Amino acid sequence: MKFKSVEEIEKVVRGVADEMNIEIVEIVPKISKNPSLTVFIDTETGVDLDTCEKFHNAIDGILDEFDPSFGASYTLNVSSPGLDRPLKTARDFEKRIGKDVEIKLATPLQGKKYIESKLVGYDGNNVVLNDGEKDYKLPLTKIEKINEAIKFD
Repeated sequence: MKFKSVEEIEKVVRGVADEMNIEIVEIVPKISKNPSLTVFIDTETGVDLDTCEKFHNAIDGILDEFDPSFGASYTLNVSSPGLDRPLKTARDFEKRIGKDVEIKLATPLQGKKYIESKLVGYDGNNVVLNDGEKDYKLPLTKIEKINEAIKFD
């Protein structure tokens, strides 16, 4: 079994997402004993179960007609990306400027492998962080994982 390309699948559902003011964050085909196609979505106000269900229903028929799995059966899942999802795209970084982020470094920096700091900038190759006193640049190549810090009040 195989799926058509993620780019082709995204192109087919993009119009529905745009109409519903939904951002397609990622599409993940999974080829296994129980094949699935998971579409991760986001909105300006976040994603709840109702939003996932509405988008699922809106794209289900379109995907059936498009046949992303070349006739093989699969399960369609629509999900939020989750609070701790790693930042990957320029949009991910730009949406989180001004927020605290958690960073796991590939190699220790000043003896630290984990950093929590405020994200104040992004230029495609580096993030600019503020430790409360000063701004500093950190190359993306030194970052193993970066995600928005989860705060519980």
